[in-house]
Amino acid sequence: MNNHCGLCGKELTSIDTMLGENKLSDGNIICNSCLEKASAMNEELLSDLHRFSLKDIENLLQNGEITQEETVQENIAENLPSVADSEHNVLSKDLYKKRLKEIKKQLESLRANLSLFTKGEIKELPYVLDLDEKILAIIDAQFAKTTDAGILLVTPKRIISVSKAMFSPAKVNEFLNDNILEVSFVKNFVSPNIRIHTKEKTVEFESFFNKDYAEDFYHFISKIYNKEATKASSPEQNTVSESVLEQLEKLGQLRENGILTEEEFTSQKKKLLEKL
Repeated sequence: MNNHCGLCGKELTSIDTMLGENKLSDGNIICNSCLEKASAMNEELLSDLHRFSLKDIENLLQNGEITQEETVQENIAENLPSVADSEHNVLSKDLYKKRLKEIKKQLESLRANLSLFTKGEIKELPYVLDLDEKILAIIDAQFAKTTDAGILLVTPKRIISVSKAMFSPAKVNEFLNDNILEVSFVKNFVSPNIRIHTKEKTVEFESFFNKDYAEDFYHFISKIYNKEATKASSPEQNTVSESVLEQLEKLGQLRENGILTEEEFTSQKKKLLEKL
């Protein structure tokens, strides 16, 4: 491992590496002091450092700009999101800017309620989405029981999760419509959970940023993915469900009128719910 800054030559300290190596696309590492100087001129370095080479940083510090169209093309191939096809991910600088602008307009029209911490993930979307793929809904969400922050979005053909730690490549996971059985939602005072039930497993996401918006997002995707589950239920099952609900209402009235004790109500309720 290179223990010296590729720009100033100073030995890297524990402070320089405490958030991970400040590694560039060509393998060079720069110290936090040099990174601070460079990012003050181009803040994109803070979220996408791995796409730039030492030569790019030197050009920025000397000329005030980065001309790295060829470098972007080369580096993207090394850091392709796991779901995307290389043909869609290798974008020219102009096409990338055009797609990012289109995506941001989509987010504005959706009135997407995203936190400031999702900037890095948004910048990854031109590499993740197909050129004609539109965002239908989006939310701050991360895999349950992880420290990775990220976004969860739905398009006409899939649900996509994108998370990006500082100075690291994006982690992308996709759930194709054909593989999604249904979605579900678990309310929580701190972080509601959105669950995607696929043919292989159930994947759970936590949403810390906005609890109400998480529920709105779930209601939107449930209309898409829970239609088939509704169709699959037979008339007999629907009749049983309605009967059970009616009996539950009657039990509730008996408890309120003092005819049933709390223990008796709980016992009868449990028996009825087992019929669903």
